Amino acid sequence: MTEKKTRVLLVEDNPGDVRLIEEMIKTAGANLYELAVVGTLDSALGRLREEVFDAVLLDLSLPDSSGLATMKSIQGNAPHIALVVITGLNDDAVALEALKIGAEDFFVKGKFDGSNLIRSLKYAIERKKAEHKLREAEERLNLALETNNTGVWELNLLDHTAFRTIIHDNIFGYETLLPSWTYEMFLEHVLPEDRPEVDRRFSEAVAARSDWNFECLIRRTDGEVRWIMAKGCHIQTSKGEAEHMLGIVQDITERKRAQESLRASEKQYRLLADHVHDVIFVLDMNLNYIYVSPSIKALRGYEPEEVMKQPSSKTLTPSSWDLATKTMTEALELEKTEHREINNPPTLQLEMIRKDGTTVWTEVKFSFIKDENQRLVGIMGVTRDITERKLSEERLKQSEEKYRSIFENTQEGIFRTTPDGKIIMANQALSKMFGYESPEEFMADITDVGRQLYVNPEDRRKLKETIEKYGFIKGYEVQNHRKDGSIIWISLTMNAISDSKGQILYYDGLNEDITNRKESAERIRKALEATAQAIAVTIEMRDPYTAGHQRRVADLASSIAKEMNLPDDQIFGIHMAATIHDLGKISVPSEILSKPTKLKKMEFDLIKEHSQSGYDILKDIDFPWPIARMVLEHHERMDGSSYPSNLKGDEILIEARIMAVADVVEAMASHRPYRASLGIEAALEEIEKRKGIIYDDTAADACLTLFREKGYQLA
Repeated sequence: MTEKKTRVLLVEDNPGDVRLIEEMIKTAGANLYELAVVGTLDSALGRLREEVFDAVLLDLSLPDSSGLATMKSIQGNAPHIALVVITGLNDDAVALEALKIGAEDFFVKGKFDGSNLIRSLKYAIERKKAEHKLREAEERLNLALETNNTGVWELNLLDHTAFRTIIHDNIFGYETLLPSWTYEMFLEHVLPEDRPEVDRRFSEAVAARSDWNFECLIRRTDGEVRWIMAKGCHIQTSKGEAEHMLGIVQDITERKRAQESLRASEKQYRLLADHVHDVIFVLDMNLNYIYVSPSIKALRGYEPEEVMKQPSSKTLTPSSWDLATKTMTEALELEKTEHREINNPPTLQLEMIRKDGTTVWTEVKFSFIKDENQRLVGIMGVTRDITERKLSEERLKQSEEKYRSIFENTQEGIFRTTPDGKIIMANQALSKMFGYESPEEFMADITDVGRQLYVNPEDRRKLKETIEKYGFIKGYEVQNHRKDGSIIWISLTMNAISDSKGQILYYDGLNEDITNRKESAERIRKALEATAQAIAVTIEMRDPYTAGHQRRVADLASSIAKEMNLPDDQIFGIHMAATIHDLGKISVPSEILSKPTKLKKMEFDLIKEHSQSGYDILKDIDFPWPIARMVLEHHERMDGSSYPSNLKGDEILIEARIMAVADVVEAMASHRPYRASLGIEAALEEIEKRKGIIYDDTAADACLTLFREKGYQLA
């Protein structure tokens, strides 16, 4: 690691002296110093404002300044930087004055060498850093003492009287630090009635060289009376003799006031205890009642006076009494053994007996009462009605048992995993789903869900990203491996459980084996696709000039839908509908379909009926997609200008809008009985020109992208 260089600013206008000093530093400094050179005071001050330097080498005679004024200017702008004077003026008086006002060293040109200069720079920088640290420490000490309203002093025991204040404070009302402070000055602030006792205790401590501590009232210079606490301890020499006493004086007025407030509040304690909802009680060490708050009436139905006459053993059911006495005995033994207060008073749930013979569940906290000699004299406690809580706990217990039953017996797989893919909870159904005998075996074997279970581990990553974004996922279908290597389809529902900072702790989820359903759906899809192809072939046998039209429209429409990022299932539905979109032409006479000349109006009106005819044939078939509506609307246009219902905009299914674009492009690019092909470019220009007017702009843009950017060609 390269050692950081010491940065030095040389303020010197004589080029010869500059070269000499540079050579000295380079020769003696072992390349540990980086030297910057300026020739005027003004440029020096500019560099010091903009850059960081460790030291300044200063010539007192400059073009724009001379003498000690030059040095004072540098110090005023950079008091934290070590300053060494190098001058041609051999004047002891000037040198002495320079050192007095802050120069770290003083050199006369021609009377020093490089080693002297480097040694001086090193020590000057170290001294400056030490002074800076000392000032910071003193400032922190001052701040700490002033914040705590504390004064520090030192007493010289050689004469027993001379005080020296270490840090100024405003305890006695002085606005500035006093240069010296005597014991008599301190005693004058003590109230007259307290002075004899303070003087006696202080004198005895000094004479005996013992530590001391006392509190008294003082009067500040502004006349305000305040409480102070004075503490002192001796500082021993190596020979064991006490020579100095170091101590503090602290304003404790606020603490005294707080103590007075506490005493006043104690008088209100009984009033408070008599009106709280919880029951407050006090027992002696023989477990006899000394006090019971009036709220006992609401809890047990007794008046306080009645309870005071009862043995405490009659308060509780036998089992609760045994628990209470056992806990008190253990707490008492612990108190006697360790001779300390119990930091966490015992809390018990006890069943109390009411006056009418019924019982009520309570929560009781108790602690021991001690006298001023730390002897145990009683027990104080607080009792709270927790009947509703106990009922809630019982209901919760029953609910947990019910949940456990569902968890163990449901047919769906229930699990909990960590974000890194470790299973930490699983039910029997889940382990069976993946071919394991038990949840324990399953959790022990699967340590990385994404790698071991997912056929495509990328699915696990996508799944986590979705959950992190939305908090949950529902019905996510994915392929998983079983223990024997076979593959099953899973429908997964999962949500994230996070901590208070939003960090995901784990995922809870539900797995459903949908393999049979997926296989059945695939068989149905294939059957539907085969049926559609059969229908398409039937139509094309009647209209040989448009043979392949429906297949090409189906391929282009599904490609447009894919470019639009529609779901796979929706894309398949579009492909199915496009494959049979001209089904209604089965009701149009074949001579009209294959007529090589322009159709008459009546003939064209017959052809326009094919959308409605196709819908009528398909409407009662229960497809998974709106096939009949797609066929019905595939000739509708965005501006409502087409048939059969003059629908507009979003009134038309998006699937039908996609089919419309594909149908027009294929028709214009293909030969017809009444005309030759217009070409694919003409078809694309038609779509581009009229998108957003009669064609859906999103579908049109996707179509144009396919042909012009991705090289799509009609099959």
